Amino acid sequence: MFSQENYIEVLEFATIAHGEQKTPKGYPYLAHITSVAMEVINACEKSNLDEKKADLAISCALLHDVIEDTNITYDELYVKFGEDVANGVEALTKDKTLSSKQEQMRDSIERLLTQPYEVQMVKLADRITNLGTPPKHWDNKKIKDYQKEASFILSCLGNSNIYLSNRLKEKIENYNNFIKE
Repeated sequence: MFSQENYIEVLEFATIAHGEQKTPKGYPYLAHITSVAMEVINACEKSNLDEKKADLAISCALLHDVIEDTNITYDELYVKFGEDVANGVEALTKDKTLSSKQEQMRDSIERLLTQPYEVQMVKLADRITNLGTPPKHWDNKKIKDYQKEASFILSCLGNSNIYLSNRLKEKIENYNNFIKE
C-alpha cells in the first residue's frame, strides 16, 4: 500500500522541522501531523491507492504545515523529497501575504485544484482532524465560520476521495453540537 521506509523518513524530517511547536491544545505538533497522516493512510487503504500515489498523499500529510509554520522552504522540500511533494506542500500552504483569511483560503483551494487528488486529500484530512472540540475561547460566530469554511473545502475538494468526503461531511454535521443557540 505505501512505503514504511518513506513514512519514517518523512516523519523524522517533519518532527525535526516542527521542533517544540505545540498544537492549540498544548500537545506536541507531531500529534496533529500524525493524525492527518492517519486519516490519509486509512483513505488510501479504503481507496486502494497504488504505492506511489499513497506515498505522495502520506508525505504531503506529514509535511503539510512545514512551509507555513517552520523555516523549511519549498527548495529544501524539492531537494529532499522531489517536485511532486514540494508542489503539494506548497499548495497546502496559506499565503500569509494575502490580507484576509478568506483570500488565503480561496488562493489555497485554487492552487490545490491544480494538484493531483492525492494532495487534495490532505486538505480534507486536515480539516477532519481540526473539526474536533473547538477552543474554549471561540464564540458561536467563530465556530459557525469554521464550519462554513469546512463546507467550502468539501464543496471544492470533495471529489478527491469519497471516503474522506464522507468523513468530513459527518464531522461538519457533528460540529453543530458545539453551536449554542
